[in-house]
Amino acid sequence: MVESVKKSKKMKWRWVIGAFTTVLLAIALASRSTPKISFRFGHIISKSSCHCPQEHRYSGIVEDCCCDYETVDHLNEEVLHPLLQELVKTPFFRYFKVKLWCNCPFWPDDGMCRLRDCSVCECPESEFPESFKKPYHYGLPSDDLKCQEGKPEATVDRTLDSKAFRGWTETDNPWTYDDETDNSEMTYVNLQLNPERYTGYTGPSARRIWDAVYSENCPKYPAEELCQEEKILYKLISGLHSSISIHIASDYLLDEATNLWGHNLDLLYNRVLRYPNRVQNLYFTFLFVLRAVTKATDYLEQAEYDTGNPIEDLKTQSLMRQLLHNPKLQAACPLPFDEARLWKGQRGPELKQKIQAQFKNISALMDCVGCEKCRLWGKLQVLGLGTALKILFSVNGEEHVHQPLELQRNEVIALMNLLNRLSESLKFVHEMGAAAEKLNEGTVISPTRLNSLIQRTWAQLLRHR
Repeated sequence: MVESVKKSKKMKWRWVIGAFTTVLLAIALASRSTPKISFRFGHIISKSSCHCPQEHRYSGIVEDCCCDYETVDHLNEEVLHPLLQELVKTPFFRYFKVKLWCNCPFWPDDGMCRLRDCSVCECPESEFPESFKKPYHYGLPSDDLKCQEGKPEATVDRTLDSKAFRGWTETDNPWTYDDETDNSEMTYVNLQLNPERYTGYTGPSARRIWDAVYSENCPKYPAEELCQEEKILYKLISGLHSSISIHIASDYLLDEATNLWGHNLDLLYNRVLRYPNRVQNLYFTFLFVLRAVTKATDYLEQAEYDTGNPIEDLKTQSLMRQLLHNPKLQAACPLPFDEARLWKGQRGPELKQKIQAQFKNISALMDCVGCEKCRLWGKLQVLGLGTALKILFSVNGEEHVHQPLELQRNEVIALMNLLNRLSESLKFVHEMGAAAEKLNEGTVISPTRLNSLIQRTWAQLLRHR
């Protein structure tokens, strides 16, 4: 009997040692290719600070555009990303007017977000520029930001806008659903305090939004019978979808218990990188929006970026001019996208109306998003795309030679913030894409898989105690 007990204990210890050896071997294998991994039981966090740009998997001219992949990455890194990062932090581009509380026009809203990061909270009226709400100019207030719920990361100010800037209009965008002249339900949001990132908004409600976008309003692609204009609508939505997924992956809640945020390279690969057309459409959407910005150069250069703070306003105007007249951009990619070749032939006007109606439906679907923060960024970026479409196609060469370009202040804010979001997505893919692909080629055990292995092994140890 004693001998039997001893033998059983020996077997148990052999099993324990074997299990731990397996875990240590897994960590060692992972560390061979990713040396900077810190280990805490129950969680693995990649701490690599080396952002090495990947070798170009994509080369040549971006489909339907006038620039190549290598040039886009170079211009984005050297010129566009640094300027846009500064521009969106200025008071003028920091505040976005939005209708956050809307009824879904298509189905009852049953979406529930499981994280508090999904929601936004209201903040004092004194936060954003007085010139946004009154016809007179005042300096920016120096009040500290205080959120009613004690969480400044989700700050929202509900004060209404009653002033139209000189040079700005309050006419609706024909490409989008929101009535921006209806101020009764509008609120201002500080975008810098409401970053686009993982919110926990998943499940049937989230899937239904994208299903409706693609199946009901966006033509199937690739399909031989589709014309160029219909393909472009699909590629714009696909590129925007890719960018949103990339932002979720780049700022992901790794550990809810400790509120630890970081990169989720598994998600980056599985939602975007494993599908080459999604990356290609991201580049296409970036160049499309960039073309809209460069086409509106005269308007944007002369616009009034007034927040009542002369120093900040001069900085905003200076940054816009640096972006619009950058010699590197003009030399390397003078025409990012050529819109003049579209809407030709007898079907041109009919096609434009059809695609305009489809995009308007897509913008209306943003009211069905069940997560406030997701709805905010969905509305902003769809309005940004709608503004790009308005610039390129509503005021279009000889057809509308007597029709001047008119933009709302909110449209310009959405347009430049969208370009910045796309720029950030390109930069993240360029820097982290190779690492994400290696994790999924079997050369490296990803933190997620390693974490799962350790947890399973530990559970087995506990069962055999």
